[in-house]
Amino acid sequence: MRIGVFSDSYRPYVSGVVLSIETFSRELAHLGHEIFVFAPEYPQVKGEREPHIFRFPSFHTPINPEFYIALPFLWAARKYASGIGLDLVHVHSPFMLGQVGVNLARYLNIPAVFTYHTLYDQYMHYAPLAGQITKKGMVKYASNFCNRCDLVITPTEVIKEMIQGHGVKKPVIAIPTGVYPERFQAGDPGFLNKNFGISQDTKVLLFVGRIGKEKNLSFLLRAFALIAEQERDAVLVLVGSGPEETVLHYSAMDLGIGERVIFTGKLPPETVAGAYRSADIFVFPSVTETQGLVLVEAMAAGLPVVAKAAYGSLAMVEDGITGFLCQGEEDEFAEKTLSILSDPELKLRMSESALRKAEELAADKMALRLESAYLALINGNHDKLWQMGEEG
Repeated sequence: MRIGVFSDSYRPYVSGVVLSIETFSRELAHLGHEIFVFAPEYPQVKGEREPHIFRFPSFHTPINPEFYIALPFLWAARKYASGIGLDLVHVHSPFMLGQVGVNLARYLNIPAVFTYHTLYDQYMHYAPLAGQITKKGMVKYASNFCNRCDLVITPTEVIKEMIQGHGVKKPVIAIPTGVYPERFQAGDPGFLNKNFGISQDTKVLLFVGRIGKEKNLSFLLRAFALIAEQERDAVLVLVGSGPEETVLHYSAMDLGIGERVIFTGKLPPETVAGAYRSADIFVFPSVTETQGLVLVEAMAAGLPVVAKAAYGSLAMVEDGITGFLCQGEEDEFAEKTLSILSDPELKLRMSESALRKAEELAADKMALRLESAYLALINGNHDKLWQMGEEG
């Protein structure tokens, strides 16, 4: 198959969406398929020759200067695609380039697939025109876009059921983004000690992700303040960057935990495995994830997880087995984290279960499932698509 991938974010920008595209593209290529990416242009790659990648002229946003918005020129996409012979279009956004991708699919009379990566209504604080549209309006917009496509992929069953409840009528199949467990198991367990001076005897609680409002990190700081009162040698390590970093730094100081909260900034992908392997527990307060790929990465490194019970974490974390899911407030989050820190046998059992869960979500297995969905769609086998959706 020749697959056209359209995304409003792509490398060198770093995000869960970009990682998902790269992971599936790599595995589909191993299966013999060709991937053609349509993405925004970034200054770091301007002028570079990138085989199978078409870059649209773009501009950066004032809210997030690292993120560039493509100018959605359909004529340019048609011109580039004219000599490719695409069999299918797969879009990863309902906005600029997602619209271009679906329109191109209709022009070429080929199927269009959409992956519902994001709870778009929960990220409206990043949209310049957010004040002119309600959250309810955004949900309706995304649902209408789903119904323009021939197949919708969601990262989890939870999100599949949610969007079907919002009125999505097209086939929906849950296919998580897979990971490479061996990469995270091979991380350097002395990474945080060597690079940030954290003693290997210290209990490390780790968060990896964007340092933004949607990650609910102020909740995590308050929970850690409770943990720190009882676990004197525990530290909280936040890996990532984002607009809330300065605010959270001052919040940590106000809570009296400033010296025990370490902000590493953004780490290169090849070193993040070391951060996971240097930690004791992965803590995840976000309530806006459709999957939370970092949850799977953490489990692949053998970390038990303590997470807020919402969307992605409900699907990825088995409560009491690979970690704990918290329905309540900071005191519950702190209590469950402390219960793992104080019980080595529980920690070991959860670690072993986490490793098994990550193996189930290996990248090659997830790519085979996506390939099967693609082939059913191209061959017009809609009964199989609905069956795959029901199987979960």
